Amino acid sequence: MARSATYVAGVDSSTQATKVLVVDPSDGSVVREARRAHPDGTEVDPRAWWDALAGALGEVGTDDVAAIAVAGQQHGMVLLDEAGEPVRDALLWNDTRSAPDARALIEELGGAEAWAEAVGTVPVASITATKLRWTSRAEPENADRARSVMLPHDWLTWRLCGMPDEPVTDRGDASGTGYWSTVTGEYRPDLLELAFGRTLGVPRVAGPDEVVGHTEGGIAVAPGTGDNAGAALAIGPGAGEVIVSIGTSGTVFTGYDRPTTDASGLVAGFADARGGYLPLIATLNAARVLGVGAGLLGVDPAGFDELARAASPGASGLVLLPYLDGERTPDRPQAQGRYVGLTTANGTRENLARATVEGMLCGLADGVDALTAQGVPARRALLIGGGSRSAAVAELAPDVLGLPVEVLAPQEYVALGAARQASWALQGEEPSWRVPRETSRDVTDATISEQVRARYADVRDGRAP
Repeated sequence: MARSATYVAGVDSSTQATKVLVVDPSDGSVVREARRAHPDGTEVDPRAWWDALAGALGEVGTDDVAAIAVAGQQHGMVLLDEAGEPVRDALLWNDTRSAPDARALIEELGGAEAWAEAVGTVPVASITATKLRWTSRAEPENADRARSVMLPHDWLTWRLCGMPDEPVTDRGDASGTGYWSTVTGEYRPDLLELAFGRTLGVPRVAGPDEVVGHTEGGIAVAPGTGDNAGAALAIGPGAGEVIVSIGTSGTVFTGYDRPTTDASGLVAGFADARGGYLPLIATLNAARVLGVGAGLLGVDPAGFDELARAASPGASGLVLLPYLDGERTPDRPQAQGRYVGLTTANGTRENLARATVEGMLCGLADGVDALTAQGVPARRALLIGGGSRSAAVAELAPDVLGLPVEVLAPQEYVALGAARQASWALQGEEPSWRVPRETSRDVTDATISEQVRARYADVRDGRAP
């Protein structure tokens, strides 16, 4: 192995923190790990990510690391000037100020179907192209200074490689920009110009097993990818298995053998980190919904789970619409959460907890439906993320989703996927690691999904009184 080193490293530069795993490439076991927090907010100086990465790498040590890859939060806009310095703080995926710009871009290209056919994804506020439009409209002086645009993981990879003249990205993360097409496998400079008013420098799209550079200390650097593609690379879902990630955001995705072009905008037609495709839906509201519910009831997570499990399916008619921070799927950036159907008969702490869990799961179940509407098979759900550790979520998920569920063992799957890619680039073949599956639950009553989700749909679509 290069540098006579033993291990590889995988990085997850997420919204909230940088996490680094040092991994044994022979079996995928984690030998060391570290974490550094990021600043809060929907816009962040990207240099804070670099400081966090440097701190985490310093803590774990890299003398025995031969290769590294970075997986990062998707869609973030890192605009750089002629000297390669950030023009402004990076706008993150969860910054919704560009929602009007998304609508304008859809109209200017001729509608949602035109966008789906062009790049595989219909723009919403999270997509990088809409943030470029917002910048050109709202901050013309910053736009004038900009010479290139990168995504968060691109920028960190570039810094790791010593800021070479040719930065790189990968197709998984590039597919979330709105100006790289899963349909053609190429950038769309015309769409970049439509968004920003002129073209910008963009990173070269590297292959999944490339060594794209080396750190100052000689560590081989793989291209990295977006966070969801990193998790999929780590897990390796089988045919008909969909990954349901319940973290800060909620995502439903899986590997697929062809690009999807959903004109409804529900399914983002992303690429994966293997050379295939990663149809995905994302919600803004997931695990934090559970935290809000626990806070309203004045209980800890275990107490909240106990209350939710004590109520009957459907919470006696009480429904939570979980759009606490607006919503991306469906595209309702200004929406708010609300409990509907509260009466003296059902107004119990148990029903409120149950409605909270069911509402969050119904939002994810809508995502499963959107995937299957695109022809993607869904026969089993694989639960990951902090919200999957909830006993109530694990118990209720099969009946709300209408699918057998396997809860995967706790792991930093995004960072593990990055480590897998680093090993692949270093050794020339993808590792055969398998991640453990902790618990399995089958559907107990198929009518529950139908009844709970019908009531939820009435609230979601404005049919409930």
